[in-house]
Parts: sequence; structure tokens; C-alpha cells
Amino acid sequence: MGYRPRRLRAGTYNQSMDTAPLPVETPYAAYRQRRLLLIERMARGGGGVALIPTAPEQTRNRDTQFPYRADSYFQYLTGFIEPEAVLLIAVGRGDAAPQSILFCREKNLEREIWDGFRHGPEGAREVFGFDAAHAVGELDAKLVELLTDQPVLWYSIGHDAGWDGRIAAALNKLRAESRTGKRAPATIRDVRAELDTMRLVKDATELTVMRRAAEISTGAHIRAMRFVAPGRFEYEVEAELLHEFRRHGCEYPAYTSIVAGGANACVLHYVGNDQVLKDGDLLLIDAGGELGGYASDITRSFPVSGRFSGPQADVYALVLAAQAAAIAAVRPGATFVEPHEAALKVLAQGMLDLKLLSGSLDGVIESESYKRFFMHRTSHWLGKDVHDAGEYKEGEHWAPLAPGMVLTIEPGCYIRPADDVPATFWNIGVRIEDDAVVTADGCEIITLAAPKTIADIEALMRDARGN
Repeated sequence: MGYRPRRLRAGTYNQSMDTAPLPVETPYAAYRQRRLLLIERMARGGGGVALIPTAPEQTRNRDTQFPYRADSYFQYLTGFIEPEAVLLIAVGRGDAAPQSILFCREKNLEREIWDGFRHGPEGAREVFGFDAAHAVGELDAKLVELLTDQPVLWYSIGHDAGWDGRIAAALNKLRAESRTGKRAPATIRDVRAELDTMRLVKDATELTVMRRAAEISTGAHIRAMRFVAPGRFEYEVEAELLHEFRRHGCEYPAYTSIVAGGANACVLHYVGNDQVLKDGDLLLIDAGGELGGYASDITRSFPVSGRFSGPQADVYALVLAAQAAAIAAVRPGATFVEPHEAALKVLAQGMLDLKLLSGSLDGVIESESYKRFFMHRTSHWLGKDVHDAGEYKEGEHWAPLAPGMVLTIEPGCYIRPADDVPATFWNIGVRIEDDAVVTADGCEIITLAAPKTIADIEALMRDARGN
């Protein structure tokens, strides 16, 4: 029987795809809760104030700009996506309560005619739940006051030279007033260290959005598999992906889509996407949509013709087995590196079995000769950024996995032409990537709906061709 994927319907997010539509907007109460959690962490670190600016707008050329996206840290704490905004969080001292203060653009009807709606300080305060809000033009004047007598300044040191200068100017001005009894913060700490730890474990609201982003992205990969045929260009396939992302509400692709046919699949970050697809080649697609500021990240590899050749099937089966071993290793208490180690053992043994390498399994791993065909790690954190915030080690030890963490599982095998490699394997590049949420007893693969067994892929493509 042919492969029958479940149909996507806009507004749904769970795997059944048959429930009533749900909104993807994150409730603003969740952002307030994150700010309160950051205040608790700052209090344990000496108190003080944190300054988190959003990203600046970027000029593309002359008087046009790149599509705007708010800074991930700022967005994580506010949900506010307008440019020219800054969040200041004060722990509070004595009888003073903790405060979250937003600085943003003022209402301006003329600019709104040209550029769109602005909340303005008062609207932002009411909608997003800040304790206070001011026009962003007032920040420099208020900054000295807000920093006065604070023990610690929490700030992303070195992230933006312009902001480093503004902070230095405010601190110098405050130090110049020391004879009046005013004191500048004695300590500056990188607020990203606290936020990275917070962002590692996703809350229920984040996971809801990430599941929906994954659902949309799996539908895009299914659409691409149905569309692919010899003679089409890589960019035509990319257009199908982008159409599906946007059609179901993703604001952007989470990263530049990789649509790599034949030898291009052996280039890990190939983004040219301008070559014709040839009968007999494999196509590797690494693409995911971004929804509500959260990324999805999926890779599938499949034959342009719709049927795997013998060598292609051998390499594909090896990578799929490696991925299965890695997924089985994802569980609370396991370390971040354990899924990679599990995948590596399978891949290295397979390279020996396929005569791509010679020697022993231990020798191949110890010498790292496998890196000729598998040169990247199996996983990375996933969240607001496709390579999300968070440390991979705690001191000298790999970070332990915990429920709510999200990571990719993406082993691969890339075989370039070489005299000591059988020609039947030349230009075969395979990567299989899914998104895993660590659960209480293992993991949930939220991208499972994108076909990845040889039988399911061939059935879907056969149905698409009506044969």
C-alpha cells in the first residue's frame, strides 16, 4: 500500500493534526515568569540590574533593510519584537520591589503610516506586563540614575561595540559623580551565562510552539519529496519548502535552506541551491521553519528518481541505524556526548563493513580516520536559535540531559571521489536529522512525521508520480 502522509491544517500543533486550531502566540505571562526567574538568579549572584537590548536593524543595501528579527535573549524575556528596544531588570534593594522596565519607540502616526504599528511605551507596558516603560530616547539620560548604587551590572559584554561604548560612558559619568556619594556598579557580569542556563530547559509554552514548528517543517519536507524529479533545479525545491513554511505561519526559515543534489550533498553547508537535479543522484535537504521565534531543524536524504540504488541504500541504511542508536541514548541523566558516541560506533563499523575504511573498530575511532566521511557532531541544542544557547560541558564534564531540553540527532556520511574509495559510492552524501525533546523516560521525536525509512520514502515518491 502506498505511503499516505497525514494532511497539515493551519493552526494545529499536535501529531494527530485532527484537533481544533490552537494559537501559536506565547502567552505574555510566560515571559513575565522568565523575568522573575532571572531576577532570582541575579539575586543569588549579588543583585543589581541587567540591561538587555534587542537587535539593531540591518541595512541590506542603500535604503533597504534585511527582514527584522528581534534578539533571541531579548525576545525570550519580553515577547516584544519591535526594533529599537531595551529591557532593564532591577533586582530591587531594601523596600524597593524588583522591576522590569522597557524602553521602546514612541507612538508616531506618521512613521506608522510608512512602517507599521508601534505599541509605544504605555501600550507595551499594558500588553506585555512590564512594571514601567519609557521612550527609548530617554535611556541614556535615565541610565546613570538606574545604575547608581547598584552592586552588579549584568550585561552582554563584548557582544556589541556600540553598546559597550554607551555602557562605558554611563559608568564613567557615574564615577565622575562619586564625590556626591554616588557609586557605580563594582562588578560587571555577563547576563548571557544566566540566560543560557535558563534557555536550555524549555517550558510547556516553548515546547508547544516548537512542536508546531516541527509539524510545519515536516510537512514542507513531505511536499519537497513529492515535488522532486530529474531536471528540476535545487532552487525550485527550495521554493516549495519556503511556500510551505510561510503558508502555515512560519515567519522565516530558521536558517538558509540546504538543497544539495549529488556531489553538493557532500558539502556540509551548501547553500548555492542553483544546480539541476539529475536522475541517479541523491538529494539532501536540510531545512526548517521558524515559528514564534523558535527553530525547527530537519534533514532528509532521498533519491531524485524515487528509488535508491544499491550503494545509496547501503549508506542510507547505515546512517539510519546510527541515528536510531543515538536516539536510544537520549534520556535524562545521560550526557550530551552519549548520543554522538552511540552513533559513531555504528557509523565506524559500517564504514569498515562497506570497505570505506580498514582496520579495527577501536582503531578507526581512536585514530579518527572516520572523520574523512563523518566530520561533525551528532547533536546541537535547539530552541530560539537553530544552534541554541547553552553550554555543552559543565567544567570538564559533558552536560547531563534533563527533561525539557531539545537537541538535534543528525549523523551523516559523506563520500567524495577518491582512488581508495569504490566508485559506486562516489558523491553519496546522506544526513538524517530529527529534533528530540528529552522526556522523563527517554525522548520525544517531534519531527517523526517526515518519512525516513527507505520503504516510506520510496512509497511517498511513487505515489506522487502515480506509479
